[in-house]
Amino acid sequence: MEELLELRSLLLQGDISGALVIVEELEEMSRDDKINNIRSYAKILLLHLIKQQAESRTTRSWDVSIRNSTREIQEKNKRRKAGGYYLTGEDLYQILEIAYPMAIDGASLEVAEGIYDTATLETMVNREAIIEQAFALISPTTNS
Repeated sequence: MEELLELRSLLLQGDISGALVIVEELEEMSRDDKINNIRSYAKILLLHLIKQQAESRTTRSWDVSIRNSTREIQEKNKRRKAGGYYLTGEDLYQILEIAYPMAIDGASLEVAEGIYDTATLETMVNREAIIEQAFALISPTTNS
């Protein structure tokens, strides 16, 4: 909020270069918020894909969670007014890679009622295949 007040003050003073610095900061804050939000949904998406692969089964709850996470990521990534997307496919893939360790940690508590530690669970699943599957679901060209 204080950034907006400072921006207003700079504009009223005619300090366009100072105002542009604030605008850049606001854009960066907005982008960081989008990335954090998408990463949170990516973690949930990956967690359920890990569980599916590790247990060689699925549940309706996992399927719904996967669909909801996919939709949320796609929605959060859309630029409503300007069109296009906030994050490129490469950015999304990188977020999946960053979220994967958090997802495997969470999945270790849930797969087979938590009997596997993270290291053991990692040997049971194919990390690359899970990330590729998640990417195919959230890719900007994918329709949900």
